[in-house]
Amino acid sequence: MSPKDNISKAEIRKDALQDAVEATATTVGAVTTIVTNAVRDVARTVGGLATEVFEIRESARRAAADAADAAEDSERSGPG
Repeated sequence: MSPKDNISKAEIRKDALQDAVEATATTVGAVTTIVTNAVRDVARTVGGLATEVFEIRESARRAAADAADAAEDSERSGPG
């Protein structure tokens, strides 16, 4: 009688089910980590874009204000 004969079919099924559950849990964990990192990276990238847009808008406002000030200074000094 070999050691293989002492393992019942129920125990073999239990071991197979346990291995399947462990493999599934590991895979779900890996996929969850990938998705979580992807969402974080997308949020960071979109946030960086928003920061750039705000900086560009502020620079445009300053440039417009500088141009308006220059035009007023030119009007005050009159024709040269």
